[in-house]
Amino acid sequence: MSTTASHQVTAGFMPLFDSAVLVAAGEMGFAAREGIALKLHRETSWANIRDRIAIGHFDVAHMLGPMPLACSLGLTPLASETIVPFSLGLGGNCVTVSNAVWEGMAAHGVVPDLDPARAGAALGALIRERAAAGREPLRFAVVHPHSGHNYELRYWLAACGIDPDRDIEVVIVPPPFMTDALAAGRIDGYCVGEPWNSAAVAAGIGRIVTVKALLWRNSPEKVIGARRSWAEENPETLAALLRALHHSARWCQDPANRGELAALMARPDFLGQPEAIQMPILTGQLQLGAGEARNVEDFFLPFDKAANFPWKSHALWFYTQMVRWGQLAHTPQNLAIARDCYRPDLYRSALKPLGVALPGANAKVEGALKVATPVGSAGASLVLGPDGFFDGQIFDPDKVDAYITDQKSARKSA
Repeated sequence: MSTTASHQVTAGFMPLFDSAVLVAAGEMGFAAREGIALKLHRETSWANIRDRIAIGHFDVAHMLGPMPLACSLGLTPLASETIVPFSLGLGGNCVTVSNAVWEGMAAHGVVPDLDPARAGAALGALIRERAAAGREPLRFAVVHPHSGHNYELRYWLAACGIDPDRDIEVVIVPPPFMTDALAAGRIDGYCVGEPWNSAAVAAGIGRIVTVKALLWRNSPEKVIGARRSWAEENPETLAALLRALHHSARWCQDPANRGELAALMARPDFLGQPEAIQMPILTGQLQLGAGEARNVEDFFLPFDKAANFPWKSHALWFYTQMVRWGQLAHTPQNLAIARDCYRPDLYRSALKPLGVALPGANAKVEGALKVATPVGSAGASLVLGPDGFFDGQIFDPDKVDAYITDQKSARKSA
C-alpha cells in the first residue's frame, strides 16, 4: 500500500450526508494511503454532476443510483457510458410534508409512527378531499427525474392508490433548496436525503411522514459513478480508489466515529449544517416534528449488509421504474445496457486482496429476505437484509418482463 498520493482522481459530490464515504476517503486519509490524490468538488445540482462527468470534468462522482443508467441509456442531454463499481450506502431518505399537509393528514388518521401504509392512506384521503373541494393538487418535489427519490415516492403513492401523474404534481428541486422551497410555500412536500429532512423539522416548518428504510428496507441509494472510458484506461487507479472507499465506509459505519464524522460533514465546504442535524442519519434516531421522535432500524448504512456492493438487481429495479413511469421503452437492448451499468466484477477484483466478505452472486431477489440473514460469501461472513418492500411485493431480476407487466396492469386498474 502506498503512503504517497501519486494518482489524481477528480470527484464531484452533492451536499448530502450520503456523500460521507467519498468525503471521508479524501479528508481522513484513506485515499492518500492507497496512493490516490482525491480532489473533491461540491456541486449545486444533480444535473451539474451528470453533465460534468459526461464531458470529463470529473473522473468519478457521488451519483443517484439510477443516474448512470440514464446516462448510458441516452436519457440525458449529454449521453455518456457511466458505470457503477461501488455503492455508497443503503437508505437515508425521508418524505417530509408541510405542517399544513400534516394537519390535513392527521384529520384522516395519520400518526407520527412513519408507517408507509397508514401515511399513504391519510395522504390519499386528503388528496381526494382537496380534489372534491376544487383545490389545486399538492406539489411534491424530488431531486431529479432519474433518482431513487422519484421512484420510491411514486412507488409508495401508487401502492397506496395515489396516481403520481394525475393526483399530485411532481417537480424537481435541488436537495439544498428543499427546505427553503417548503418554507416559501412553493412545494407541499418532498422526498430527499438527509440532512434536508431534519433541517425542515429543526426549523419547525415540516414533518417527516415516512422513510425509505421502511418503504424498501436496506434499499439502494447513492453510488460512485465512473466514466467507463476513464475506468478502462485507469484500472489500477480505480481499484485503489475502491479500496480507499471500502476503508472509509467501514470507518463511517463505526459508532465510535460518529462525532468526528458529523463534525467533518458539518463544515461549510461539505454540508454547512450544524453537527446536531447530521446525527439522525448516523443514529437512526429521527425527530419527526412537534417533539415526536422515532428510532429507525438500518435508517442509513454506509458499510454493513453489503452496502457497498453494486447489485445488478438494484440496477434492474431502477430500470423497471424508468419503464413504469414512461421514461424508457422496455427492449432487450435497453435491459442489457441497464444490467451492465452496475459492475460487481470490478468491486470484487479490487477488494479480493483484502480478504473481506464478498457476495457470491451478482444479483438477488429483492424483497425476499424478511429478517437479517447470513449468506454464503467469498471471504468473511456476510449478513444481508431484511430487504422487504412495505407492500409485500417481490422483485426477481430474472423475471423483469413479468414484473413490468404486473406494474402496468396495476396502474391500469387503479
